[in-house]
Formats: sequence, C-alpha cells, structure tokens
Amino acid sequence: MINKKRVVVIGAGFAGLQIVKKLANYDELEVVLIDRTNHHLFQPLLYQVASAVLSPADIAIPSRSLTTDFKNVKVIMSEVTKVNFKSNIVHFQDREIDYDYLVLAMGARTSFFGNDSWEKYTFGLKNLKDALALRRRLLVTFEQAELAGDVVTARRLLNYTIVGGGPTGVEIAGAIAELSYQILRKDFRNIDPGLAKITLIEAGPRILGTFHESLSAFAQAKLEKRGILVLTNSPVKKIDAKGVHLPKGLIESKTVIWAAGVQGTALAESLGLGLDRGKRIFVDKQCRAKGKENVFVVGDAANFSEGLERPLPGVSPVAMQQGRYVADWILNDIKGKTSKDFVYNDKGSMATIGRKDAVAEVGNWRMKGLLGWFAWLFVHLFYQVGFKNKISILITWVWSYVSVRAGARLIQEEIPKDK
Repeated sequence: MINKKRVVVIGAGFAGLQIVKKLANYDELEVVLIDRTNHHLFQPLLYQVASAVLSPADIAIPSRSLTTDFKNVKVIMSEVTKVNFKSNIVHFQDREIDYDYLVLAMGARTSFFGNDSWEKYTFGLKNLKDALALRRRLLVTFEQAELAGDVVTARRLLNYTIVGGGPTGVEIAGAIAELSYQILRKDFRNIDPGLAKITLIEAGPRILGTFHESLSAFAQAKLEKRGILVLTNSPVKKIDAKGVHLPKGLIESKTVIWAAGVQGTALAESLGLGLDRGKRIFVDKQCRAKGKENVFVVGDAANFSEGLERPLPGVSPVAMQQGRYVADWILNDIKGKTSKDFVYNDKGSMATIGRKDAVAEVGNWRMKGLLGWFAWLFVHLFYQVGFKNKISILITWVWSYVSVRAGARLIQEEIPKDK
C-alpha cells in the first residue's frame, strides 16, 4: 500500500488551480482543495460582468467540474479559520485536516490604505458579489434617471467616479463609457444616458503607471476621446456620502468605484507569519513562508521580493507560474530531488480601453489600438478555463461587437451586505 502524502491547497484561484491540475492523478499524493466559494473565477473579466457584457457563468466554473477526472483530488467548500503549523493541521468550520504540504493561495482583498470607513461609500471589484452589486447600481441609476425625467437629477444620478488608474480602473471606466454613450442611448425615452459623467482619478502622475509612458499617454487620450475625465496627481483625501474629496475640491458622486489597491486576506493576517505593509506574506526564493519548510504562499497572498528591486506584482501570470513551480517542487521533494529557485518569466502586461482599443507590452515590444485589442481578446480567451466558457465568451463578444448591445442587463434583487 502506498503511503500517500497529503497536499492541502487553500484557494481555487489561478495559482491554486495550477497546483491542483499539475498534481492530479499522482498515486503518491492526495490533494485537498479548500475554498470559501464553489468556483474558480476568472478575475480579469469581472469588469465585464459589472458593465453587463458578460454573465457570471461566463467567467466562473465550479471547482468540482474542473476536478471531476482527478481521482486523487478532493474539493471542500469551506472557510479556513486557523492553521496550526506545529501539528500541521488546517481548521475549517468545526472540522480539521492534517497536511504534509500546505499551499496558501487565498488571493487578496480590497485595501483602502487604512481608511476602512471609505468602504461603505464605494464599490469594489474583487469577486462576483462585487461585480453584481456594481452592475445593479449602474443599471438602477439609469432607470432612476429615466423616472426622474429632468436633466439636473439625471446628471446627479449618472455621475460615476473611479478611483485608481491601473488596468482595472481604466477597463471599468472604458466599459461604463461604452455602456452609457453607446449601448443604452436608444433604450430610454425621457432621458439621455449620454448625460453620464465618468471621472477616473489617479494619485500618480499618469494612469497605467507600470506601462511605458507612450502607452499611458495613448490610453489617456483614448479615454478622454470617449468622454472620460482623467485626473492625475490627485490623491484622495476622503470619501463620504457626498463623494470623493481631492486636494482641489469635491467630486460629487453617489457611485464611487474603488480600484486603487489590494491587501492580504484576514486569514493571512491571522496566521502569525511575516507580513509586509500590504499584509502579504513574505516568502523565500522557493515560494515558502519564511521559516516554514512545508508551507508555500503563492499569488496575491505572497510577497516574493528576495533578490528583486520590488515584489512581484499581484497578477495572474505570476500566480500561475508560482503554482506550477510549487507543484514541481512537491513532486521533486517526494522523489528526493532538490528544486531550483523560482524565476518569474515576465510575459508582459495589457489593458483594454474599450472597443477596438487596448495597450499591451512585452519587454520592449509594445502594441496599441486595434492590434493591442486583438491581442487582448486572444490572451483572455486563451487563459479562460473551460471550453464552454471560451465559446460562450467568444459568441457574446462577437454579438456585442456587431450589435453594440449588452446581453446581461438583468437587475437582480439587492443582496444585503451581511449575507
């Protein structure tokens, strides 16, 4: 009888899924995947759910469906509450499970940089609940403006503010502009959705600060051409019921979207491991938590910075490569082999501005406009999990492009925040 080693993976995101897939069907291993939800989520397209282009099922797939053919993989839907590193035990709800190898891949949560009181006045975009709540708010504001009938009230209702000029902020700003100025223009009778005012706020000197300056300038020009007001060098001082307070004054807005930062999860904060200012766990060059030989931290939960000028960014390519690396490390370990240090292969960055426009950068190779947009479409389809999801998204995108319509405009009942 084979003495199996147990690998417990916390989190079914990009990193966790890569580990599970690579360790699947190895007789020497038992793999247990624990996640608080029952699905893997393709986060880069959350903004398209929020802007009513895609439905939740297009970018999420049940974890059990992904592991059906993996005979050595067990899926548990639960929230981990504690980890005992001395006895190698993970606690969840009223149960526990021991492990030989533990992988912490639980992602991140929205960060307000110490201003947690701002949360109740903003909409985040980290999960399906966030996306559906924002979609509801956007669609409801148009209905309320139609009912009000007067321009003054409509302008107040259709005033959208996005904080954070990174890829998420740029993409959601462009998507709201397309929804307001193109998709909905013919659907209302008493009010013009084109009255919407969209403001993108960035604290730094330019949007898309990690991209080359030429691509940042191109993106800003394209956003402004779409009617979006872009404010740079504008750090937020306060957010309250009135709107967003900047050094130059108040931007009145009832719909404020926060796309400015992330931090480690509450679980990461509670484990007693070394954390950076963003509550991410410090790891060594082999993605192990400092001082823990059999505990790995990958993806958004990890601060991988040894030997680097700055920590690796919290993006899906990093998470996926770290996931595959840790899986190989575990396989080598059970065979008595040593592993080389993790080295990230930077495959570049990209962001879409809207229909026919995107920017992409791979080393010194840069694309923008229509070519960048096609590259963005291809990459996001390629990395989407599940054949059905790929086909569904492709059909939706083609239909949306040809018809200039959004196909997921159902307004669902509001979900209380405590549920």
